[in-house]
Amino acid sequence: MADLKERLLPPKPASAINLRDSSYRPSASGRQPFQGVDVLGLKKRGQGLRSWIRVDSSGNSQIIEVDKFTMMRRCDLPARDLRLLDPLFVYPSTILGREKAIVVNLEQIRCIITADEVLLLNSLDSYVLQYVVELQRRLTTPGVGEVWQSEGAELNRRRSRNFDNVFGNASPDYLPFEFRALEVALEAACTFLDSQAAELEIEAYPLLDELTSKISTLNLERVRRLKSRLVALTRRVQKVRDEIEQLMDDDGDMAEMYLTEKKSRMESLFYGDQSLMGFRSNDGGTSISAPVSPVASPPDSRKLEKSLSIARSRHESMRSSESATENIEELEMLLEAYFVVIDSTLNKLTSLKEYIDDTEDFINIQLDNVRNQLIQFELLLTTATFVVAIFGVVAGIFGMNFAVPLFDDAGAFKWVLIITGVTGVIIFCAFVWFFKYRRLMPL
Repeated sequence: MADLKERLLPPKPASAINLRDSSYRPSASGRQPFQGVDVLGLKKRGQGLRSWIRVDSSGNSQIIEVDKFTMMRRCDLPARDLRLLDPLFVYPSTILGREKAIVVNLEQIRCIITADEVLLLNSLDSYVLQYVVELQRRLTTPGVGEVWQSEGAELNRRRSRNFDNVFGNASPDYLPFEFRALEVALEAACTFLDSQAAELEIEAYPLLDELTSKISTLNLERVRRLKSRLVALTRRVQKVRDEIEQLMDDDGDMAEMYLTEKKSRMESLFYGDQSLMGFRSNDGGTSISAPVSPVASPPDSRKLEKSLSIARSRHESMRSSESATENIEELEMLLEAYFVVIDSTLNKLTSLKEYIDDTEDFINIQLDNVRNQLIQFELLLTTATFVVAIFGVVAGIFGMNFAVPLFDDAGAFKWVLIITGVTGVIIFCAFVWFFKYRRLMPL
């Protein structure tokens, strides 16, 4: 990985080194000039150049420095699409199909895919470097398109039987470059999200089991942080899933993403117009000396040109409609495969969230049970306090300052205590029986 970083990252220019050295060199007054100002950053912002990693269809990668307006003209993209790739802004996952490019913003993978190249913002992120390595490996591996070509060989032969003799061989049935680059980006994003979901699962289940066995403030705080991470990750996975589902539901967007076919169609139209113009110029040069009759029929060259243009337009419309349907199916199968993967990750996170909710319900039940026990104990304690208060009433009555013949009896004090105690016990047992009868306490 270190060798790949050294190979992909551009060397630091000498002007930048000299500028940084001069910016930190103290002046004659002993103070540093432009103190607190990054002069190198100002220079970069003034130029507007950004470092991009370019990977062509042959798997070759290089570092290019292009400003925003040059990139807009190069890929025919508006400024708002390039803003999606800006690392300074946080945008949700997006896949946009444009006339000449596909804008992909999937987690760490932010790139522009055209029919011939992939442009990524140069970054030290390991997932970006892994994306470049995996894309180069798939592009340089021989026989990548043989499977696709063998599967559709018979169908391609039957479909193009009527047109091969007139317009040449049709394009082979293989996965085009932009779809292969998009597949690697989807695979990288799905793998990254799935790995984060797996790490969250490994951390969550032991923590939740520990919380059910011991409810403490520390464990509750750890579960709260875990749930916040889970909600954020679920939102990101849901956004990727919704984006793929939206593409699968819109045939127009999927047809717009087939850049290779649009490019070959434009090239065939351009070369066809060039050939017709050459044929017209040659025909005009040979018949320049012939007399022209104002009532004569149109020449044979015009008839041939008209018939060729009609046949060519019919062929282009038929082939574009057929290939668009097939390519939409091809892209739909590709998106459906990764939709299943990201949906599985979302189901995994949903199951984890349900497990957290069940754990919270279990903890609430335990806390309610403890609270009910405290209430029952408080009820018994209140009843016992009422019984003891009876002794206070009896003592208050016998403590009044008036003569009572019972005070002269030596055993009267003992009988008063016995009768008062028995009465209190009877009252306490009556209260307990009443509580159990009303099911305020367990039997």
